[in-house]
Amino acid sequence: MSIQTASIQTSDAPLGRDDLARLVARDIKPGSFVNLGIGQPTLVSNYLEPEQNITLHTENGMLGMGPVAEGDQIDGDLINAGKIPVTELPGASYFHHADSFAIMRGGHLDICVLGAFQVSATGDLANWHTGAPDAIPAVGGAMDLAIGAKQTWVMMDLLTKKGESKIVERCTYPLTGIACVKRIYTELCTLECTPQGLKLVDLVDGLTQAELERIINLPIAA
Repeated sequence: MSIQTASIQTSDAPLGRDDLARLVARDIKPGSFVNLGIGQPTLVSNYLEPEQNITLHTENGMLGMGPVAEGDQIDGDLINAGKIPVTELPGASYFHHADSFAIMRGGHLDICVLGAFQVSATGDLANWHTGAPDAIPAVGGAMDLAIGAKQTWVMMDLLTKKGESKIVERCTYPLTGIACVKRIYTELCTLECTPQGLKLVDLVDGLTQAELERIINLPIAA
C-alpha cells in the first residue's frame, strides 16, 4: 500500500500532539482498516474525515469506533483498549476478544499506529517495557498488532524527558517486534524505516536534515 504525505507545518515550532495526530490521519489511505494504540495514537481518531471511509478497530472487540467521547457522549460501557470512552459510527460491530485478535494476527488490518519507547533505524520496535525494576510490563496486544498489521506506524515524542533520542541504532529495551515499523511520526520529523536505515519524509520548517542527524545521532538518507 502506498503512503501519501500531507505536511501541515506552518511555523518553526515543533508540532503539537493534535497537529501531529492530524498529520497521521491525513496520511492514512482511504478505505483502510486501522488500529490506534494507547496514548498519542488515540488522538488520530479525532481527525479522520468521513470521506476517508476509515474503519477503526480496537482490540477489546469493536469495529467502527469513532472519535473520543466527550460530555453527554460518554458511555461507561463503550471504551477502547486504553479504557478511554469512545463513540461508535453507523455500522459499528462488537465481537469476542478472540475474534478481535484473529483480525490482528490474520493480516486484516492495513495500519496500526502505536506509541514507542524506542524504534531502531531498521524498524525494530520497543514499546512495552523499559526494563526498569519498578516498571509494570504490559505488552497487551502490541506484539500482535506490530507483526500482524500490513504496516506499523509509530507516533511519539522524538526525545525522552532526559533529552535522549527515542530513535536509536539498536533498541536497548525489550523488543515488541523486529523490523516491523514502516514510519515514525514525531513533533520534529517524519521518517521511514528501511533495511538500510532511516529515510527522511518530512521536517518541520526551520530544521535542517543535518540538525536532525545531530539530534538523533544517526545518518538519514534524503
